[in-house]
Amino acid sequence: MFTKKQQGVETIIGPDTLFKGELNSKGTVRIDGAFEGTLNADWIIIGEAGRVKGEINSRGIVIGGRVEGNINSTETIEIKHKAQVTGEICTQKLSISEGAIFDGHSCMQQQKKEAEKQRSEG
Repeated sequence: MFTKKQQGVETIIGPDTLFKGELNSKGTVRIDGAFEGTLNADWIIIGEAGRVKGEINSRGIVIGGRVEGNINSTETIEIKHKAQVTGEICTQKLSISEGAIFDGHSCMQQQKKEAEKQRSEG
C-alpha cells in the first residue's frame, strides 16, 4: 500500500504507552499502544495491539487494531482482518478484509464533494 518513500516510520507509540492529546506529523506514525485525542499525519499504521479513540486525519491509514472515532483520509483506508472500527470514515479508497469489524458509516470523498457541490448550487 505504501510506496517506498512512505515506508520509514518517523513516530512510534509503543505497546506500553498511552498518549493523550493532539499529534501532528508530516511523516508516518505507527500506533502499537493507546492513543486518545486527535491524530493528524500523512500516513498512519495501527498495529494489532494498537488502540485509538478520537479523530484521525491522514492521506492513508492501515488499521490492524481498534479505532473508536471518525477517520478522514484523502487517499486510502485499509481495515485488516483482526481490526475493529467504530465511527464514520471518509476516503477515496476503502478496503475491509474478511473478519474485520466495521460499525458505522462510510462515505467516498468523490461522493462527498459532489453532495457539497449540489448543496451549494441548490
